[in-house]
Amino acid sequence: MGDFWSTTILNYCIALGVVLGGSFLGGIGAFFGNKPPMDAMLNLSEQLKIWALVAALGGTFDTIRTFEVHILGGELSQVFQQLIFILSAFSGAHFGTLLIRWLIQGDLGG
Repeated sequence: MGDFWSTTILNYCIALGVVLGGSFLGGIGAFFGNKPPMDAMLNLSEQLKIWALVAALGGTFDTIRTFEVHILGGELSQVFQQLIFILSAFSGAHFGTLLIRWLIQGDLGG
């Protein structure tokens, strides 16, 4: 069970890091490109959410294949674990977006 929790935390942190890192570095790029960095960071944080999920899960095809194999095999506990991994990655990506919004606008509204 320790491997399950470490993978869950790892998925969360990877997704969070993709959104934060991509947004901050994109903001630096926008600054050097003479564009408004704060606007670029807000837009990037929203656009990077799905890619953060994909990066954290190691590719969506593996996750979908795991669902297929375990549902057809009747191993519902494994399906539940995969759902937790997906929710963990989504939570990390969403929290990263909220952090960027809060840093720029001072607003955590949804």
